[in-house]
Amino acid sequence: MDHQDFAMGNWLVVLAYLTSVVGCALGLACTLQARSTDSPRARLTWLVLAAVSIGGVGIWVMHFIAMLGFSTPGLPVRYDILRTALSAVLSVVAVFCGLLVFGVRNRFAWKRLLLGGLLTGLAVAVMHYTGMWAVQIKGTIGYDPVTVVLSVVIAVVAATAALWFTVGLDKLLPRLAAGLVMGAAVTGMHYTGMAAVRLHLDPAAPDPSGTEVFSFLFPVFVLAALAMAVPICAVLMATSSSEAPRHTTLVP
Repeated sequence: MDHQDFAMGNWLVVLAYLTSVVGCALGLACTLQARSTDSPRARLTWLVLAAVSIGGVGIWVMHFIAMLGFSTPGLPVRYDILRTALSAVLSVVAVFCGLLVFGVRNRFAWKRLLLGGLLTGLAVAVMHYTGMWAVQIKGTIGYDPVTVVLSVVIAVVAATAALWFTVGLDKLLPRLAAGLVMGAAVTGMHYTGMAAVRLHLDPAAPDPSGTEVFSFLFPVFVLAALAMAVPICAVLMATSSSEAPRHTTLVP
């Protein structure tokens, strides 16, 4: 049986995409800082901030904004909170692993780029399908395997391209392009993954347990704001310090 992914209009797609772009662009900016520092501790700190921005905001928050448009006409949709929280943790951890491979050295290498892109793209897919595992309906949810594979390929290819753009993030256009490409990876993967969904609804089944998506949206947005505040401040401070004029001592 068909479901609706655009029940609240196309504006929701735009909002989801912009949310993903902001989170991913900020995370990629943190990745650039990680690649440009010589301190192992500072590098890990930047990569953690990048993983929170990309995995927590660019992927996880985007997913639940987009899921506001998911409905089973005339039947309730609920979410398992523990599985939802697990999807957030897996998203951040998986993104961190991908960024760790790519950003652990400041020297570019194709091998690290391809492996980092693969892991980061898989992180997008892991978050999506774990998040869908949290969805409870009157019936069961299945997937078309071909479309699932296509969604994973989209995520991996676009994530790899976004990481490649970070090599030139010292300029404005590559920064914007990286965020736009990574946002396209996340959003494109989400809606391709939703196209793979096959619902088997049973109106006679008992109502699903769990929480409505609107019930936990406010705490999600609060967490997203906090998750972005720290990286934003860190990036601004790092940029300011790097652009500060250096004083030289004149020797007579």
